[in-house]
Amino acid sequence: MGKHAVILAGGQGKRLRPYTVVLPKPLMPIGDYPILEVIIRQLTTQHGFTHITLAVNHQAELIKAFFGDGSKWGITINYSLEDQPLGTMGPLKLMHELPENFLVMNGDILTDLNFGDFYNTHVNNNCLFSISSHQREEMIDYGVLDTSNGILTGFREKPRNTYEVSMGIYMVSNKVLDFIPTNSPYGFDHLMLQFLQQNIPVAVKSYTGLWLDIGRPDDYIEAIEIFDQLKDKILHG
Repeated sequence: MGKHAVILAGGQGKRLRPYTVVLPKPLMPIGDYPILEVIIRQLTTQHGFTHITLAVNHQAELIKAFFGDGSKWGITINYSLEDQPLGTMGPLKLMHELPENFLVMNGDILTDLNFGDFYNTHVNNNCLFSISSHQREEMIDYGVLDTSNGILTGFREKPRNTYEVSMGIYMVSNKVLDFIPTNSPYGFDHLMLQFLQQNIPVAVKSYTGLWLDIGRPDDYIEAIEIFDQLKDKILHG
């Protein structure tokens, strides 16, 4: 049985303006392809996904015109249209006939993650919700002062902090839909806080390979620079 993926493709791409005034973020080009086509090619040719639901809102008609029914890639693509922004998890409540387990991911990610392995680990471990995570280093571009009562007690020049962050790639059991309100904005953050409050375990699987969030201008520029040399690996495994 083929795997099902939900790709969140409804964002306005505010961080990438002015580019996204014309193109929706998932159609921003990386090499010869829009980033969303790169994702769809990865899921279908490498990892056994046969059905993709695109959650669309902003400039939905452009996305529909490009991807159609998925026959170009030998898969089924259908669309779920939000008539108001519903956050990252809210759109799932609009979707009918989601399978027992399915992948959910943002439509603006360049990664060489093995989506099939991530899917299978979640299913085999009978998880409710799984997050693919990545170590991200952030440089503070200032001299950071430590003070007490107006007196300098320490100084760090442009310190670097490391965080374990969500990659925007999740595996979800359809039992999660019971936690999501209907027709109300509800994000990944709301769901995680709810799970923590109720002591519901969430699996986190760390990944050390390529991950770029092309909704960030710096990551988008890097993605364009490296895509040609990594294209064969990203698209053909």
